Amino acid sequence: MSAAAVPIPHPASEGSLLTMIGGTPLLRIASLGRGMAGVEVWAKAEHLNPGGSVKDRPALRMIQQGIREGKLTPEKTLLDSTSGNTGIAYAMICSALGYRVKLCMSAGASKERQAILRAHGVDLVLTPAAESSDGAARRCHALYAEDPDAYFYPDQYNNPANWQAHYHGTGVEILQQTSGNVTHFVAGVGTSGTLMGVGRRLRQELRRVTLVSVQPAVALHGLEGLKHMETAIVPGIYDPALADADLRVETEDAWRMCKRMAREEGLLIGVSAGANLVAAERLAQSIASRRERATIITILCDGAAKYLSEHFWNDPDY
Repeated sequence: MSAAAVPIPHPASEGSLLTMIGGTPLLRIASLGRGMAGVEVWAKAEHLNPGGSVKDRPALRMIQQGIREGKLTPEKTLLDSTSGNTGIAYAMICSALGYRVKLCMSAGASKERQAILRAHGVDLVLTPAAESSDGAARRCHALYAEDPDAYFYPDQYNNPANWQAHYHGTGVEILQQTSGNVTHFVAGVGTSGTLMGVGRRLRQELRRVTLVSVQPAVALHGLEGLKHMETAIVPGIYDPALADADLRVETEDAWRMCKRMAREEGLLIGVSAGANLVAAERLAQSIASRRERATIITILCDGAAKYLSEHFWNDPDY
């Protein structure tokens, strides 16, 4: 871990919307551990952040760091690429602090995400859906290269402040909420910031913890926000050696899990959260078959509100 990975003071005044970022509850997902003696699955309810996702945390830290270092000023526009959630977090935070935002995003992102960004006044640049998040990243690099003095470019895929937000925040909260009783941590990888930050904090405090990454099973997938690392642009902050295991999830299984959680747990979650829970349940079943005990923690990355136009909600096959 870099020596620069130190806590950054919160930029928001008391009573501000931004003070609501973090401090999310840990929820027991009872239906995923049913019939498995000694195995429990818990999920950090990151969809309850004010911007609706886990990305509120790194967006806040990257913006605060940019302000502190003089890279984000009133004259500059925040520019980055996003699959949706980090962009929404940027838009919410910058609206509250008085900064302009320009974002590159795949046209394949859900209509709800696009509408939320436009509601915040974002200058939205849509890139071809077939190029996914990588196409948006390439377009963003090109825009920044054309006029670097006009922009603050936090570059979420390569900015250490991304994972540091989870090292100093999410990971600490998980340790406190479980009293250190964590045997496994499961998280999907997109930018990889959640796994890198929480994983490093847990590994520092709990030497025997098992870290599990979650990726789409195939290159062409519908798990917005997650990357199939073999075929995607690999984020600079990603360290594949950190995870002890890697589980692959089919898009359709994540869809089924989203519908299951709505009907069995009352949780309306997004597809990447569904993928995390698919992997967590698979892990729980494997551990239970060996008659071992475990406390598995995963992440509910965001809620279903950004995906309700997706066809699977009304498709009886899922």
